[in-house]
Amino acid sequence: MKQLLNNKVLSNASWIIGCKIVQMIINVIIGMVTARYLGPSDYGLINYAASIVAFMIPIMQLGLNSVLVQELVNEPKKEGETLGTAIVLSVCSSFLCIIGIVAFSTIMNTNETNTIIVCSLYSIVLIFRAFELIIYWFQAKLLSKYTSIMMLVAYGSVAIYKVFLLITAKNIYWFAISQAIDFAIIAFGCIAIYMKLGGQKLFFSRHTAKKLLSKSCYYILSGMMVTIFAQMDRVMIKIILNNEETGYYSAALTTAALSSFVFTAIVDSFRPTIFNCQKKSIRQFEDRLSLLYSIVIYISLIQCTIMTIFSRFIIFILFGKQFGSSVNVLRIGVWYTTFAYLGMVRDIWIVAENKHKYLWRINLLGVLANFILNYFLIQLWGINGAALASLLTQFFTNVIVGFIIKPIRRNNTIMLKGMNPSLLIDFIKSNLMS
Repeated sequence: MKQLLNNKVLSNASWIIGCKIVQMIINVIIGMVTARYLGPSDYGLINYAASIVAFMIPIMQLGLNSVLVQELVNEPKKEGETLGTAIVLSVCSSFLCIIGIVAFSTIMNTNETNTIIVCSLYSIVLIFRAFELIIYWFQAKLLSKYTSIMMLVAYGSVAIYKVFLLITAKNIYWFAISQAIDFAIIAFGCIAIYMKLGGQKLFFSRHTAKKLLSKSCYYILSGMMVTIFAQMDRVMIKIILNNEETGYYSAALTTAALSSFVFTAIVDSFRPTIFNCQKKSIRQFEDRLSLLYSIVIYISLIQCTIMTIFSRFIIFILFGKQFGSSVNVLRIGVWYTTFAYLGMVRDIWIVAENKHKYLWRINLLGVLANFILNYFLIQLWGINGAALASLLTQFFTNVIVGFIIKPIRRNNTIMLKGMNPSLLIDFIKSNLMS
């Protein structure tokens, strides 16, 4: 039974990872050509718009993305009602968020018409990201091969679109709406597959809405805080320095996150099985979580070491010598990813143990630390200081805070157990022998 569970997890993860590898290849090729075409300044502006939109994503999602898988696993007979309600809530929220983005960019960039237009166009993606919640049904059922296929179609279509923009030398506005096209294809394609596979009819329920929001509301503020200290550095660099420095910094962190899809795929595939293990026994639940920690820790350490050693070569190949200022940022910033991935695993434990109410404390401490560190370090060491601020913030938030807040210390105990490499080695051996 355990071996069967491992095989299902690996199969599901392999589809996600396989899809993301193709996506990474497409994004790297198109991305580096686009960055060279736009130059550090316009590339920085696009990333500034992406950061502003990212601030609104937790509000648009209403925290539903954090509780949806557990709801679908626990109440499979009500999946149509649960999904339909979640999507309606998220779509309504997305329109309010777009209005907020337009207002914010207008106020903060009063005399920068170009910036306001780019931010407004980029914000359209929120509407289609609301429909993306359907993907969590496929995760709960370990059927990610279907969403992976749809994502490949979307990535290929957007790649062709961007090639057209490059060939015809279109301006930055055309690039600003490319994300919306990507998520539109994924969202509506996944809904079509859901219906074809016999998924329940989607409909809205006021009762279910109240139930979902009563659980997810803890994640709205938490998600905002996570996004704030994930995106604050780019926004502060734009305000304190300029678009060009934002471009250099974004290029480095984009490179650092190239393999993030691997960790997202692994965590997403383990999530439903961990919830199921909790129904059987606490020991099995914690053992499974420690294994996930072990996988994330050691794979990320390998990634960070490789990127640190070959940072100059990687940046020059991807973005060209004009982005040479990104090299040192990558050497520092790539190490923050390890601690960020630990936070993804911790959130599974928090959902399973109903410790939602502590999320705002965790992330509030992270936001405060990140703002203070960025404010001083950017002025001291520029974009290198911002990279160091991100590293220190992630370590503080996802490791140190776990020891400070007593009710979540158990998770840190499970995490420390996951530092034992034998867990990963035994997992690999058991699957190689199967």
